[in-house]
Amino acid sequence: MKRTAIAALCFLAACGNTGGLGPSEASRNVPPGADRRGEGVDGLLVGHRLLEANEPDLALKAYLRAASEQGINADVLSALGSANLALGRLGQSEQLLRRALELDPVFVPALNNLGVVLMERGKAGEARVVFQQAFALDSGQSDSIRQNLQSAIEKTEVSVYDPTVEEPKFSLVRRGQGSYVLLSQL
Repeated sequence: MKRTAIAALCFLAACGNTGGLGPSEASRNVPPGADRRGEGVDGLLVGHRLLEANEPDLALKAYLRAASEQGINADVLSALGSANLALGRLGQSEQLLRRALELDPVFVPALNNLGVVLMERGKAGEARVVFQQAFALDSGQSDSIRQNLQSAIEKTEVSVYDPTVEEPKFSLVRRGQGSYVLLSQL
């Protein structure tokens, strides 16, 4: 009998007013509903902003969302390549940027980013050609492309002739009647 009375009191205490939010106060905490008629923000735009904010992981996700919404095109492939470049995934970035250029060979951002990837991979000669194409298509209006091209030119010219590197010394040695051998000291 005592146990049932204690249980009944506990049940009644649990059902009592605990001072929580009433219906009018509770409605303040409900998040606003989504406008089903409205359109979402473009995934490419979101990705570009995230990449500018140095959030390449989130930008990559936004670009993938854009790819699912609008399909694979040169703009999406170039954006995916840029995000992979920012993440240091040079091989993936190069593949994506080359695919973007297959779809649109005159897409300047893809050319510029491919040049950056090639420079990072030590392919300065190919990067120089790519930057020259981007510079010509852009009519020289982008400072970043101009600087990238200048850097690639400097890098390729240094590799062609470097005055600090000592030239190997050659000797012409006679071996028999009318036979000569060129020897070098390496």
